[in-house]
Amino acid sequence: MGSIERIQRVAQWALDSQAKGFDIVLVVSAMSGETNRLVELATQINPIPYSSEYDLLIASGEQVAVGLVTLAINTQAQQMGSSATEIQSRKIAAKGFLGHHIGIRTDRVFSKARIQAIDTVLLKKVISEGVIPVIAGFQGVDPENNITTLGRGGSDTSAVAIAAALEADDCEIYTDVDGVYTTDPRLCQEATKIRRISYEEMMELASLGAKVLQIRSVELAAKYQIPLHVRSSFQPVPGTRVVSRDSLGEKMEQVVVAGVAADPSQVKFTLQNLPESSGGVAKIFGALSEAAIVVDIIVQDVPSHRSAGPGQWGNGGTLSFTVSKPDFLKARKVLEDLKETQLQGCRMVEEEGLAKVSVVGVGMQHHPGVASKMFALLAASGIPIKLISTSEIKISCLIAEGQMKQAVESLHRGFELHRIE
Repeated sequence: MGSIERIQRVAQWALDSQAKGFDIVLVVSAMSGETNRLVELATQINPIPYSSEYDLLIASGEQVAVGLVTLAINTQAQQMGSSATEIQSRKIAAKGFLGHHIGIRTDRVFSKARIQAIDTVLLKKVISEGVIPVIAGFQGVDPENNITTLGRGGSDTSAVAIAAALEADDCEIYTDVDGVYTTDPRLCQEATKIRRISYEEMMELASLGAKVLQIRSVELAAKYQIPLHVRSSFQPVPGTRVVSRDSLGEKMEQVVVAGVAADPSQVKFTLQNLPESSGGVAKIFGALSEAAIVVDIIVQDVPSHRSAGPGQWGNGGTLSFTVSKPDFLKARKVLEDLKETQLQGCRMVEEEGLAKVSVVGVGMQHHPGVASKMFALLAASGIPIKLISTSEIKISCLIAEGQMKQAVESLHRGFELHRIE
């Protein structure tokens, strides 16, 4: 969606696919760079702009895209010679819809809304008439009919949710890369395209910094068993299939680590001298949750009563956690408010310039020693680890942002991901 030429290519692809007998539904995102432009305008007025007005603003990029793609499809259909009679009989080849037109209902969390329901009656009627629906991704409406947006990459989630609601056979995500790679090719030249990957591994990679798919789109695909195919917008080549574990067979467990993810947009908060009152930590994370702030790595140190003497950081100890850079200012405001009301005497320390590097693989569940190998590889590269987080299929380390590229290259080579076929 970066230019009129690319939009015309999308229109031709849609018409060609329909001519092959497929029922096509298009979900489009804004033109390249448009959302960033709108966000920059908003933050010049308010550094923390998240509100109904903010969503109304940044959702406009998708409206423009819907209009252009629909216009391109109808124009090309009218120029197709012998098929013109058929097109004229139904007047149009495509029809554009915004989120509220087809009843994409969400909750009230502006800028990070979650889809709650989709009314498919109108969509099914349009499809049955041979018309291609062109739908604005990234947006919906809340119970008060305010426009809401689904967060960065939200058009992926819109596409999967609509595919699930329509019980589609396949959901193809076209993007500026030709698939999912073992790591970011911009960070490591040895990155290799993965032909098939499990929903679980893709969810972890998406949550840990891989920008190919929004994590909620993969969650929805896994829940409703919608096959995903990540493909290139520029080249007609096979991409990456995101499927269930069962579809991958026994070979999947032989691959201990499937990919390395990196996310440079990390900020660490450390709260020292926390009050010992019951439920203090719950209040902190409850307030962050109410502000729709996702917290990542969490480490708490609670000293015993015997060791916490005069001059130490109190019986409550120390709590450290990370948030993403876009949530930094909002998280700071939440914590400062808590310090004034419920965390008196607490000291807050912020640390920016951090990155998270992670290794992911379902096969890790059955192969011990992955953590020790990861730590040894980082140590051999002279990269100190600040925080660690683990799950059954991933290990994440917080490091200095300036060492992220070196860490990715070391882990990718050390786990022999350049050999994955």
